Amino acid sequence: MKLIEHPDREALTLAVAQDIAESLGMALKTRERAVLCLPGGSTPVPVYKALAPAPLDWGRVVVVPGDERWVAPDHNRSNARLIRRNLIDEGAAAELVPLYTEGLGPDAGAAAASERVAPLLPLSVLLLGMGEDMHTASLFPGAAGLAAALDPSAPPVLAITAPAVPEPRVTLTLPALISATDALLMITGPEKRAALERAASLPVEDAPIRAFLKGLRVHYAK
Repeated sequence: MKLIEHPDREALTLAVAQDIAESLGMALKTRERAVLCLPGGSTPVPVYKALAPAPLDWGRVVVVPGDERWVAPDHNRSNARLIRRNLIDEGAAAELVPLYTEGLGPDAGAAAASERVAPLLPLSVLLLGMGEDMHTASLFPGAAGLAAALDPSAPPVLAITAPAVPEPRVTLTLPALISATDALLMITGPEKRAALERAASLPVEDAPIRAFLKGLRVHYAK
């Protein structure tokens, strides 16, 4: 793990956007397409807006959410909606591959999403977020389905139910996520930094972010 500290959140935003753009550019030099996996949440939104005008061949970039609440794509809690509005609608003409499937429940939907995601693997660039509980994507400590999602033989996408979270979810599983050629984590605040440091000494079931620490570039600002 390499920790990169930034003086403020604006500097953090610009650095993460530049890091992603450079990694995508490198991927596009050696592959016909690059696959970018992105988190939801409010923290990365400024990064998406800063990344959108990057001079990349966006038509050769495929974007997939790292996880998704099982809600319609126009729902205000949809990660696909957040990515579309703040990256693609801002000018990055990439293809967005959603995890949600209309008319299916989470389990059947996860199987359908696995079929869409499998041909995209390995991921080119993975941006992760992390909660103070040390979850990442929808790999929550104590979640129903966590052990299956951490299994090295797991399919690319599985349904998972997080403790005390209202909507059912689907998530890219550990083998899909760690397939990424390049992986970054973006965190803010001393509480999350302390949680990340604590994760290094905990079992992965208690601190799922630990599974990604090897080789991870961590961008941090208070």
